[in-house]
Amino acid sequence: MMMKENGKKMLELSQQVLQKVSFDPRLFRKELVKAARWVRGKDQLLLKAWCLATFGHLYKDVILEVFQHSIRT
Repeated sequence: MMMKENGKKMLELSQQVLQKVSFDPRLFRKELVKAARWVRGKDQLLLKAWCLATFGHLYKDVILEVFQHSIRT
């Protein structure tokens, strides 16, 4: 249960950080790479979907590239 709560908190924190840095493409990429490392499992897929829905119009290529390298199958 504790791991699930921590994962949810990391997902929420990552979303907040990405919203704050979304004005700068380089900073967005840097923080997205960190977020993709922190968040695991199903939460990583949720983060990817959220990023594409929220920032896909700006950073679709970056989002797909980062998650291509970070999502483990």
